[in-house]
Amino acid sequence: MKRRIVIKVGSNALTRTDGRLDVTRMSALVDQIAWLRQQDFEVILVSSGAVACGRRELKATHELDSVEQRQLFSALGQAKLIGLYYDLFREYHIHVGQVLTMKENFSPGEQYKNQQACMRVMLENGVLPIVNENDTVSVTELMFTDNDELSGLIAQMMEADTLILLSNIDGIYTGNPADPQSQLIKEVAPGSDLSQYIQTEKSSAGRGGMQSKYATASKIQAAGIRVIIANGKRDNVLINLIEDPIHTPHTEFLVHATH
Repeated sequence: MKRRIVIKVGSNALTRTDGRLDVTRMSALVDQIAWLRQQDFEVILVSSGAVACGRRELKATHELDSVEQRQLFSALGQAKLIGLYYDLFREYHIHVGQVLTMKENFSPGEQYKNQQACMRVMLENGVLPIVNENDTVSVTELMFTDNDELSGLIAQMMEADTLILLSNIDGIYTGNPADPQSQLIKEVAPGSDLSQYIQTEKSSAGRGGMQSKYATASKIQAAGIRVIIANGKRDNVLINLIEDPIHTPHTEFLVHATH
């Protein structure tokens, strides 16, 4: 039976220091996902980066408020982002399908069932779902907290075995990651409370941060799904998490062995 993994890649893992999309890093991510599929994993990709992508495409003719910026740049950027993924995955003969969703689609009911059925039929036919929030119509009160929350909801909806949250640091530390005295927390047992270690700073490129990842990981762990937080800027991090997890820096939220 195939193992199902949801991989969330954040804006900080997909962008360079100047805010532009890091196409080299994106290509490396695609290479690794192709490898996972060759190892008989089913993969669902939750990808940030649309707004960052669109922001570099166009200079607005007048000043925009935050909602207008999000709508404009996500509309432009999503087209570019999915086009890049399409071209990169095509090299491996992998079909991709875009799923743009909103928070209301995760409430019990017909929309939830339709979305779940859509993604199931994609996986059954070897299509890789690439998921993102539909920022063009989602405004403040309807938005996900960030794509960490979205990826957790997708993992539950699709009954994934593992959720991997890729950031630009290795995981959760006992202090500031920049402090040499800080230690990486490698394993988190069910019911553990790490709130004392979580810094509240937001991501520089996206809406989330480690606080968001910790909240998502704790919730999804409680649902019986294994969660890994790792550094998406490390070479071959996804492959190494599978082949040599002991020597690959990451934080893993363990689940009970009975799962």
